[in-house]
Amino acid sequence: MISVRTTGARRLTLRSAAALLTTVALVAGCSATGGQDAKDEEAGGTRMTIGMVSHAGDGDTFWDIVQNGAQQAAAKDRVKFLYAHDKEGGQQAELIQSYIDQKVDGLIVTLAKPQAVKAAVRKAEAAGIPVITINSGGEFSRAYGALTHIGQDESVAGRAVGEELNHRGAKKVLCVLHEQGNVSLEDRCAGVRKGFHGTVENLNVDGTNAPAAQSSIEAKLQSDTSLDAIVTLGAPIAALSVKAKQDAGSRAQIATFDLNGAVVKLLKAKDVTFAVDQQPYLQGYEAVDLLWLHKTNADVLGGGKPVLTGPALVTQKDVPQLTEYTGRGTR
Repeated sequence: MISVRTTGARRLTLRSAAALLTTVALVAGCSATGGQDAKDEEAGGTRMTIGMVSHAGDGDTFWDIVQNGAQQAAAKDRVKFLYAHDKEGGQQAELIQSYIDQKVDGLIVTLAKPQAVKAAVRKAEAAGIPVITINSGGEFSRAYGALTHIGQDESVAGRAVGEELNHRGAKKVLCVLHEQGNVSLEDRCAGVRKGFHGTVENLNVDGTNAPAAQSSIEAKLQSDTSLDAIVTLGAPIAALSVKAKQDAGSRAQIATFDLNGAVVKLLKAKDVTFAVDQQPYLQGYEAVDLLWLHKTNADVLGGGKPVLTGPALVTQKDVPQLTEYTGRGTR
């Protein structure tokens, strides 16, 4: 069991991610067809096709975990799972349209750039394709006609980070945004500002250009030695910030949103003080499973409210179990 901090510094226990797994192995690649072809044929083939369109940039390990969850649910439900991504909103809309043209049975989309995909989401619904939103832009989900939203409240998560940094004695925070125009990232930094008693300054970097991002963070730390904390909004940027801090000779503590294997190692080494876990595996898994349940049993979760998968704060003490789970791509 992993004991984690939640907002208000209360303790809760997250059940082992292993309890969410079935005996079916994770299916690799960008689609899952629900196990071996022969078994599918015996069972009548795949039951439905689901497409997911995310705002992921190239190399973002967070979305590998989301896909792992989606593929696991697809294998269980005998669903054909398709995945596509682009960091540009206009391209996301085109990808959604391509799945509409393919007549998929359900869509999972992110609303990181909600206005750019609004029309495409509504076209899907007009075509009779149910939509579930995940991860980003939860406040727009219901207005756009989605069945539900699965993710965390980014403002609440940001405030939790700000409050934790208060406890850790920070006075001036650098909040690093790795994708301009992403409303969820902006909400995170705004939440940090609300929860933090000191000063918060935003820094925009290009998360798809690691050397440039690291250089920007290093330059900022060198020019402002009063910065004593860095908050990164994605796991890959945390590792870059550790290097930037070392090269700048800074003593700032580092906190990050999201987990991967590298962040767990950084927690163990005390290079990262804590991380916000929003359980991306669950976002992918539950989205696929809920679309299947909606098709086969007219089920809907949330009652008009988001289905929350976080936030929870994890620290060095959680490393032993997190090492196991991140190693298999489920946390």
